[in-house]
Amino acid sequence: MTSNAETITHRICPLCEACCGLELRVSDNKVVSIRGHDEDVFSHGYICPKGASLKDLHEDPDRLRTPLIKRDGKFVEASWDEAFAEIERRLPPVVQAHGADALAMVIGNPSAHKIGLLLYFARLAKAIGSRNMFSASTLDQMPKQLSCGLMFGNWLSFPVPDIERSDFLLMLGANPMVSNGSLWTVPDYRGKAKAMRARGGRIVVIDPRRTETAMAADEHHFIRPGADVFLLLGMVHTLFDEQLVRLGVLAEHVAGVDLVKSAVSDFTPERMADRCGIDAATIRTLARRLASAERAAVYGRMGTCTQEYGTLCSWLIDVLNVLTGHLDQEGGAMFSKAAAFSANTTGKPGIGRGIITGRRRSRVSGAPEVMGEFPIVCLAEEIQTPGDGQVKALISIAGNPVLSAPNGPRLSEALDGLEFMVSVDIYLNETTRHADVILPGLSPLEESHYDVAFPQFSYRNHARYSEPVLQRNPAQPPEWQVLLRLAAIVQGKGAQADVLKLDDALFAEDVRRMAGEHADAVLAALSHLNGPERQIDLALRTGPYGDQFGRNPGGINLAKVKAAPGGIDLGPLQSRIPEVLRTPSGKIELAPEMLLADLSRVRGDLAQPAPALVVIGRRHVRSGNSWMHNLPILAKGPFRCTALVHSVDAQRLGLQSGSTARISSGGRSIEAQVEISDDMMPGVVSLPHGWGHDMPGTRMRVAAERPGANLNAILDEGKRDPLSGNAVLSGVAIEMTAVINA
Repeated sequence: MTSNAETITHRICPLCEACCGLELRVSDNKVVSIRGHDEDVFSHGYICPKGASLKDLHEDPDRLRTPLIKRDGKFVEASWDEAFAEIERRLPPVVQAHGADALAMVIGNPSAHKIGLLLYFARLAKAIGSRNMFSASTLDQMPKQLSCGLMFGNWLSFPVPDIERSDFLLMLGANPMVSNGSLWTVPDYRGKAKAMRARGGRIVVIDPRRTETAMAADEHHFIRPGADVFLLLGMVHTLFDEQLVRLGVLAEHVAGVDLVKSAVSDFTPERMADRCGIDAATIRTLARRLASAERAAVYGRMGTCTQEYGTLCSWLIDVLNVLTGHLDQEGGAMFSKAAAFSANTTGKPGIGRGIITGRRRSRVSGAPEVMGEFPIVCLAEEIQTPGDGQVKALISIAGNPVLSAPNGPRLSEALDGLEFMVSVDIYLNETTRHADVILPGLSPLEESHYDVAFPQFSYRNHARYSEPVLQRNPAQPPEWQVLLRLAAIVQGKGAQADVLKLDDALFAEDVRRMAGEHADAVLAALSHLNGPERQIDLALRTGPYGDQFGRNPGGINLAKVKAAPGGIDLGPLQSRIPEVLRTPSGKIELAPEMLLADLSRVRGDLAQPAPALVVIGRRHVRSGNSWMHNLPILAKGPFRCTALVHSVDAQRLGLQSGSTARISSGGRSIEAQVEISDDMMPGVVSLPHGWGHDMPGTRMRVAAERPGANLNAILDEGKRDPLSGNAVLSGVAIEMTAVINA
């Protein structure tokens, strides 16, 4: 407490995967300042511009604080009772008339940073019982989830670079200098990379753009977008061809090495070179350097996932880590051991049921279900195509697929055709403008927080918890209660159901299933808590570091984590094989059948010429989700929604920096401002995703001042990785012409 009655408090940043610890000064329930928390055991004081923007987000006049109901085509403010009454009046009749599958759900990635949404979405989904579940995962990381599930037995068993002990790091399609890791939670990547190089380590980046990460690396190689699979296959072939395979201590835990050797026998670097744009000698050299390094890792991210070979790329990256003996070894690609909520720390270690995909297929395109959901690119057709199971109603949660998914105009048109739509969101945006009722979420500063997902792929093990920084309006329910009330409405229990009793019943059911004869004792020990806090305490106490309800007195629980403002450091990553595995064989499955079969597509593609001009996305440190464009602290500065074009292409196409170009694909076109940059590979244009804030009926005034162009509007929703269902957002062929202003 300072002399001017300011209070110092702490909060985990919820705006990207880095999850940095913040220190906030608060006075009169208002944020005075935000800085990095020096004593945070995980981020050690690091902060990026997004963390500082939490004040702007909380105070944004456009952020919704009251439910909205659409009356005669216009939104009007309503009480919470009125909003839930409207939902109860209109939603159940749709389900009763058309069945559970007529109600779809779509959830966006901000939910991963909100414990109420993340922990209670599954409860709502179960109550609905619909097969039509969609999420932002199929615009992002589903290929990695699928490949890791097949290889290691769990959807979230992601090996991540142990950067603080590594000698050599090879990165493809990743820009952690901007993202601070993605499916690799690593705040202050810049500092860690600098320290790695200072001790003699080397970093090589493969990317169609000389990114911020590439500029700070030791080496950068351009690659044709969407062609990473050819490079990776050439490298795997080299390991076998030059007898560089060294499984080391993994040998007894790996199945399928000979199958992989046979499968890649015809993918020589010499055959792969033209297609990927990297010469054969470089491909072989990269493989040799990886194999000879004492401690090394291969890491790939968005560029390797958001392409037609997303799952194959994700798989081959870890094949390289395994074959060179760098998986699960210090300084290599290692598995985190999360304190809570991680399926690969529960049950019998070293063996499990593995994963299953394709238990059902989407009604229109026949896309296989993966991880319980269909590709989000299938949502529009499921709404617009008549027949049994047609989607008639939708609940959207913290997402904006009209901007983030391919062919947003079609999805926008489809949403207009729904009989009823509910959105749980903090903004009236390009997607929620189609809703009949919008239920606002809380400001992140008004709610408690524990990272559920990100410790499962963090560079170091830890446990941290945030208390609410500011007091919420008592009239506004927390988001977990909003989702439970929606569940009660769908189940016919009514809008006035006692959600606290419903939460008690659902939690007791979970505990009895998990604890058996000890359930009553566990429930009694947790009876002072409810909602997410109760689930967090249970997960911590039964997790790998937990107190096990007294059986391990030195272990952690929620109270101990709360008592440590900077969190609890649980140490560096440790070797976990075979304990981490959850495959039926108890081994790393190096050669999953569906992945070997998909190599036939690669063989067919080898003969195809590369497109003359393609487009890729781009990320900026001040831009993550589309709503961040509405925050002044992030929106200020140079205009960022520009189309980066190499000077050779600009001259050929008659383009100049600052001019306008028309970008076309599949009969659709957008116009974007040109920025000439030789950081681009010739033949490649880069335009960031998530822009296009010029649609009517939204309420994002700062974003609308410089709306930018929506790249996804011209992308084909029919193009996806056939295995994971992930949308193809990179390497799409385009035409580009100068716009001549009259």
